[in-house]
Amino acid sequence: MSSKPLDCSDIDQYLGKPLESSPIREPIANNDIRRWVHAMHYPNLSHYDPAFSAAGRWGKLVAPQSFAIATDDGHGAAPACVGCITNSHLLFGGDEWWFYGPRIFAGDMVFNQRIPFDYVVKETKFAGSTCFQRGDNNYRNQRGEMIAKQRSTAIRYRAEAGGQSVNPDEMEDPVWGEHELAALEERKLGWIKMLRDLAHEARWWDDINVGDALTERVFGPHSIASFTTEWRAYLVNTWGTMNLRKQDLLAMGFTPEMAGHENDPDMQLINPEVTDGAYFGPSRGHLFPRWARKIGMPRAYGYGASMGSWVTDYLAGWAGEHGMVVHSVANYRGPALAGDTTIQTAEVVGKNRDDQGRDLVQVKHKMANQNGTVLCTGTAEIQLPKKPAVAGSP
Repeated sequence: MSSKPLDCSDIDQYLGKPLESSPIREPIANNDIRRWVHAMHYPNLSHYDPAFSAAGRWGKLVAPQSFAIATDDGHGAAPACVGCITNSHLLFGGDEWWFYGPRIFAGDMVFNQRIPFDYVVKETKFAGSTCFQRGDNNYRNQRGEMIAKQRSTAIRYRAEAGGQSVNPDEMEDPVWGEHELAALEERKLGWIKMLRDLAHEARWWDDINVGDALTERVFGPHSIASFTTEWRAYLVNTWGTMNLRKQDLLAMGFTPEMAGHENDPDMQLINPEVTDGAYFGPSRGHLFPRWARKIGMPRAYGYGASMGSWVTDYLAGWAGEHGMVVHSVANYRGPALAGDTTIQTAEVVGKNRDDQGRDLVQVKHKMANQNGTVLCTGTAEIQLPKKPAVAGSP
């Protein structure tokens, strides 16, 4: 599909300049953390079970590394969606994350400084002339400590190109038989068993070898119900949780039926239901197949920000509570569609000690569905503890 290049020149005026934010109104609560891991299919006891977490490294519930994005009003996409591109739609295209060490606990406040970074226009099979726009989210706590930096990629394209790309053969959810579902549940237990077996122990850097495979992680089948559970776990999607910034989606080029009053602070005081993107506005394509097809998806589909969180959780769960994901890249190739499962795999491709003295392993990771269709690829660096030197050893 070829087309006249998009006019993205309006973006230029925003690059490098901090945007207005929508800060949370109250400190993080333990139930915010529990709701998040529940929605992200992440059964790590450190994040929801008080007895287990009390015996662990922090002595209390700790948020997963992926939680920072739950405190943003736009799933991290805001600085990657500035400027007017007339009559356009948007999809999440990927994330790059840097983590700096501080963790999030109940009682913390999280603040996000958002700065548009850059953009490039390319020709794609999906939509012809397409804008790949990037922006940075800088998450800090109430002490000013940098928790994480997220560089998000938004894909913006002509609205008419979206509907033209839908494959009618993919509009119906796959049907799973009872035996298939039972086998799937058994398969899911492999990764959960890995979490339980590691528990509070360290995964030592010394024991990892290039070529090692991380334990497979499987979850799903996804559904409109599970996508709704994801949506509700982002703090902004509960009425009144944030001092919302005012934005004009029509002025950004969104089509009228996909704009509406999503996260509008004035309308939230009048009729908050129409400010909820699950029902109205640009996010409703995730939960309503009719609107999904408007933007180029054959049926209901999951959130790009959640996919990025699945990547972080998968790697952090393997690293254990004494390890940490320090850097990751996730390039989204396709959505998690209703009725599909998600399968995550990864392989260790390198080991080193960096110039900060951190013992790191490098991995390549992949996310695919039950048919082998690739949803996400990327790389990551994970810090692991090194075994203490034994007295008298060389």
